[in-house]
Amino acid sequence: MPNRLETYRVQAYNTAKQSENKMHDDAVARRFGFSGGLVPGVDVFAYMMHVPVARWGRDFLSRGLIEARFIKPVYDGETADVDATEHNGLLTIEVFSRTELCATGTASLPAIATAVSLSDYVEVPAIAERKPVSPATFETGKWLGTTPRRWAGQDAADYLADIRETDPIFAGGGLGHPGLIQRVMNRVLVDNTILGPWIHVGSRMQLLSAARAGDEITARAKVTANCEKKGHRFVELDALVVANGTTPLAHCQHIAIYQPREQAAA
Repeated sequence: MPNRLETYRVQAYNTAKQSENKMHDDAVARRFGFSGGLVPGVDVFAYMMHVPVARWGRDFLSRGLIEARFIKPVYDGETADVDATEHNGLLTIEVFSRTELCATGTASLPAIATAVSLSDYVEVPAIAERKPVSPATFETGKWLGTTPRRWAGQDAADYLADIRETDPIFAGGGLGHPGLIQRVMNRVLVDNTILGPWIHVGSRMQLLSAARAGDEITARAKVTANCEKKGHRFVELDALVVANGTTPLAHCQHIAIYQPREQAAA
């Protein structure tokens, strides 16, 4: 029988109010039909990750599989309830805010993580001079890199505070939160072009190794799709996220609307 887990409740926080992506700015987001600036999808994903980490601990950080789709916005200061049901080793996860379903996902703990070869993912630097986004920016088959990122000391503590995470496995265990891997996936987009307002709509992440606080993290990403749906322009990425140039941390698929229809039609 399915086992319903205790609801994990978070007071959502918009960590990106000052970011280059103005979809997180209240005034701009309202022009796109939202009630205010969106809490980043990668942070909603981090809220969802609390549940499998609480369920499986370090094993999940080393080989867990999680995916999510973002359906409706979560807004700054509002309560986000993360509900989960476990059945046959699979967690079905839902995020509710304002009584609306905002995100759905699943998580599991494979017996072993699928092997991924570092050599299958081409290492390239982030582009030297960013230019305004166009469909040609994300040509299918193109390889993209990121500027190295590192979260240690106060930066690591600030990140945990921002996503409201208090599990001692991170603060006391010297481990990096997997939500940081998702932030690096966003950097694949941001480090390689100048974007207007854009929206992260979904991700799948197979963890391969537990990140350590202070790791230098980069992504090696290939564009697997670039298409238009209902006027929106979508990009899909397949990437290996790597620590210190040598250790695969996660195999990720990442989907974003890089030009909402209001921008694409302009």
